[in-house]
Amino acid sequence: MVELKHLRTLQALRNTGSLAAAAVRLHQTQSALSHQFSDLEQRLGFRLFVRKSQPLRFTPQGEILLQLAEQVLPQIQQALQACHKPLQATLRIAIECHSCIQWLTPALDKFRQSWPQVAMDFKSGVTFDPQPALQQGELDVVLTSDILPRSGLHYTPMFDFEVRLVMAPDHTLAQLKQILPEDLAQEVLMIYPVQRQRLDIWRHFLQPAGVSPALKSVDNTLLLIQMVSARMGIGALPHWVVESFEKQGLIVTKTLGEGLWSRLYAAARDDEQRKPVLEAFTRFARQHACEHLPFVRDAAQPGAILQR
Repeated sequence: MVELKHLRTLQALRNTGSLAAAAVRLHQTQSALSHQFSDLEQRLGFRLFVRKSQPLRFTPQGEILLQLAEQVLPQIQQALQACHKPLQATLRIAIECHSCIQWLTPALDKFRQSWPQVAMDFKSGVTFDPQPALQQGELDVVLTSDILPRSGLHYTPMFDFEVRLVMAPDHTLAQLKQILPEDLAQEVLMIYPVQRQRLDIWRHFLQPAGVSPALKSVDNTLLLIQMVSARMGIGALPHWVVESFEKQGLIVTKTLGEGLWSRLYAAARDDEQRKPVLEAFTRFARQHACEHLPFVRDAAQPGAILQR
């Protein structure tokens, strides 16, 4: 019988001191507000305030309902504010791209500013398989270049990046104008400790040509680059990983064939990819990458290479 609008009206009447001022605050006409009170009082069977009293006086019944308004309305406001906050307290993230963390960390600062309530927990992509963990609800989002068909996962495109061949400046391959798969047949290819089928250079460059160089596992990006610089082997890494080292003259990079490009995705479960917190994380990460990483292509505009 008593609605929220009635409680708000009582509160406005108390705060303004007159029916005319309350009508202005509530963006109503005085006659409409007076009619609302008369209708409510008729249904309740008692008066709420004394008409034409100076200062305005509430009846005992009106005071009781006013106390109710003072208690209920702030609680409703707090509840509505809570509804707009993320229900998810922790965002569990795994990164299959070993070198992503070095550009992702600055992007997370902007995410934290907009979502300070959300804590982030990173899981390693080396010691376990992240995508099955995502399917089983152990993770919330995985940054990956691999798409599992019929997995129940949704893959949001982030950006495309070039995988380049990395070698010492005085390596014989550095003199070639174009790198072909057979040029790597006798080389030692430094790779991260993952199955070779997950490596873009293996799946899309070497394997189709039937070329199988020796592989050496290195679990640290900096160590891998140092070993390449010391001519202990070659590597294949995203351009943003090696750009600063190439500028220092420690290594050089070459395009593989006509260009070996890979796409990074943010994977989430099909029924959760539109959660505001996941959409915000993906948006901040993509925006930062496209604004700061060299030689990447926005997945929304794959034809344009963004050079920094």
